[in-house]
This record gives sequence, structure tokens and C-alpha cells, in this order.
Amino acid sequence: PEEPVLLAELKPGRPQRYDWKSSCETWSVAFSPDGAWFAWSQGHCVVKLIPWPLGEAELCKTAERKGRGGKGEARSRGAAKEKTLECGQIVWGLAFSAWPAAGETEPACAVALPCLILATGLNDGQIKVWEVQTGHLLFSLLGHQDVVRDLSFAPNGSLILVSASRDKTLRVWDLSRDGRQVQVLSGHVQWVYCCSISPDCSMLCSAAGEKSALLWSMRSYTLIRRLEGHQSSVVSCDFSPDSALLVTASYDACVIMWDPYTGEQLRTLRHVPLQSALDYSSEVHTSSLRSVCFSPEGLYLATVADDRLLRIWALELRSPVAFAPMTNGLCCMYFPHGGFIATGTRDGHVQFWTAPRVLSSLKHLCRKALRTFLTTYQVLALPIPRKLKEFLTYRTF
Repeated sequence: PEEPVLLAELKPGRPQRYDWKSSCETWSVAFSPDGAWFAWSQGHCVVKLIPWPLGEAELCKTAERKGRGGKGEARSRGAAKEKTLECGQIVWGLAFSAWPAAGETEPACAVALPCLILATGLNDGQIKVWEVQTGHLLFSLLGHQDVVRDLSFAPNGSLILVSASRDKTLRVWDLSRDGRQVQVLSGHVQWVYCCSISPDCSMLCSAAGEKSALLWSMRSYTLIRRLEGHQSSVVSCDFSPDSALLVTASYDACVIMWDPYTGEQLRTLRHVPLQSALDYSSEVHTSSLRSVCFSPEGLYLATVADDRLLRIWALELRSPVAFAPMTNGLCCMYFPHGGFIATGTRDGHVQFWTAPRVLSSLKHLCRKALRTFLTTYQVLALPIPRKLKEFLTYRTF
């Protein structure tokens, strides 16, 4: 694949009102599931909601307009306008979900279509949930005692929200029941950095400043297992689109790919400094990882590390297929339809990069379709040849 190209960069639009660091850092970016909106925690208690351009040509035009000092990106979708949410506290975590259309639901949508909602995790432990189209505040969820660092909605539209906090707990909320707190998950002894619900909604992975990640059942809200293998704090995790794989990223400069059903380590991706990055390699943990995410079709990973590189990895290879130089990256996320990656930086910026577009093989499409509803154990029980089982469980590619 070609090296990622920087398409556009967004910068915070008002001067900083705080001296302390976290006020200007972009710890979280999010695309809505349909790809129509982009949210960015740009520091100073503000979330920017940007209607997403329809294609690469529009994104390039946006970049040109920005280069000429214009503010054209908000008008690229006609009626949809860029929005600003004043959260009152520094924003750390972001997550979108659709609110199913139903006559008696809380958000009063103008049309009988699903509303889009955005949850924001705040510095004081609050979670504020907003209706995107109107900018109305729907819920303030109270319970956490410290920074809400990350948020994850169940992808099935059930309005179950999981929050991860520096108070060392995860909390489960049901927005369909007026934001009721369903469960508190305790088990971490350090700040919880990241939470990710599997696409089939059966599992939850959480990463704290510990060498192990925790895997929870989303049905019983009990701990399934500890995933042990990293040599330093695990800070980011993500499931593959078919729920068959889980990746964890750590300050030990490694990404480990796991089978979440068996707890088996399938492979380790090591972040080795590039020749051009050797200037920075004298420091300890120069390749400390900050973020990892799967591409929408499940064949690539993106990682952001402290060695000033965005890396793109192909699942079947143990070394990156593409690099891009970026300074002080903190988070990364793929566009839901592929082709772009958004990254957030320590100075409050967001950058948009081209990502390899891939046509999935028929073999991979079949594997993905099967693994969406079959666990590893169910695959292993099938009366099929061993090589096919190895392929379906990602032991071979």
C-alpha cells in the first residue's frame, strides 16, 4: 500500500483558557456509525461536531479551503452545520450511537427516523449525552468519582453504554431506561484507559495502567479472564469487526493479537524504530503505544506511538506496510467506510490520513461472515479439515 497522505488538519478554534496540559490534548476522536459526523474533543471544555464530507474529493477541497483560510468544511453537507457542544468540563472520551425511532422515546426527533446521540466523558466524572442534530443535552450520568477516560456503546443499538474511568471502575448504563446505572465493574487497580465492546455485543475488553487487559461478559457482567502477556501498561484495545480477534496496545511498544474466546496470543507486532526515527530513540519507551484500531473490513490495523509515527499493519504480516510521520499522536480511528484514518494529537489538533483501500478476498469475506456468529470453540467443533479450522480461527492467513 501507498504511504498515508495527510489530507486535512483541524486546529482548536479559540485560545486556551487553562495552563495545564490536558486542556489542549485531543484524547478522543469519533466517527458516527453511518460516517455522517465526526466528533473531536479539542480541549477547553468544547466538543466540535463536524458533518463529514461525502468523499475524498470533498475532503481535499476542505483541505484547500483551510489552506486559504476559509471555513468551508461545515457547509459540505447542505443542511447539516458544524456544531459546538459546551460541556463545561474538559472532555476525554467520546462515543456515538443511533437512538432507535419510536414514538415514546426521550429525544424528540423531527422526523420518524433514528436520532444520533453523542456521549461525552468529562473531567469531573460526569457523562453528558447529547442529541447531535439539535445539540440538546439528554442525560447527565453521575456515578464516577474521577475522569471518564473512555466510552463505548453496544453496537447493536440497545443504548447500553460502558464508561471507563480513572476511579478504577467501569460502569454500565442503560439509556433506554433513563440512563440508569446497570452495573459497576471492579477489578482494575489502576486508572482505566480504554473500553471496547465486541461487535457481537458478547464481550467487553478494558485496559488500565496494568500489564494485563480484562475481558468481561456483556451478558452477565462478570470477568471472563485476564489477558496476560504485556511487559508494561496496556493502554488501548479494539475488537475485529467479526469479534474473532482482539488487539491490545501497551507502553512496552508491542501490540498483541488475541483470540478472545480462548485467551490465546496469536501474534505480537513489535514497534521497531525506523531509521529516520533514530534521532528520537535514545529515550526510554520511545515507541510507547498510545492507540490501536482495526480497519472496517478487518484486514488492517492502525497504531499511534510516541516515536512520532502512524503505522498501518496488515493482519498477516508482522511488520508495518505503511508509515506516516506525525507529532505527539494520542489516538486513532478509522472512518467506518474505510479509506481514511483520523488521529488526535497532544497539541489539540486532528489530522486526516489516507488509508489503504482493500478489496476483501472471498475467503476473508466468508471467514468474517462465519465468525460473526460462531465462537472459536464452535468452529473447532465443526466436521471440517484442520487447515480450514486454522484459517477460520486466524491461526493461518
